[in-house]
Amino acid sequence: MENFFRDVPVPGPDEAVEVLVAQPGFRIERIVSHGHHSPEGFWYDQSEHEWVLLLAGAAVVAFDNGRAVPLAPGDWLELPPHVRHRVAWTDPSTDTIWLAVHRDVRARG
Repeated sequence: MENFFRDVPVPGPDEAVEVLVAQPGFRIERIVSHGHHSPEGFWYDQSEHEWVLLLAGAAVVAFDNGRAVPLAPGDWLELPPHVRHRVAWTDPSTDTIWLAVHRDVRARG
């Protein structure tokens, strides 16, 4: 048995992304941020559908339409393909732990 909160990586220069489950067209990740954010001017524009759940810490996800969404533990977002977004802020004083589910909408099965 595994535990999502066990062996959380220590803060480093980059976010820690760990793939927990991967199948063709589908993956689940644990992402740990500690004050990390997307570089200025950078936007995720992914072909996959993404669903993210914030489990610990705090974050702000910004969209290219000017909308910014603050997230607290228990908050989740659904990010359809090609919705341009970025991580604008994560709490630098604690681990921000995300559960991310990616699904390729082109995959069958």
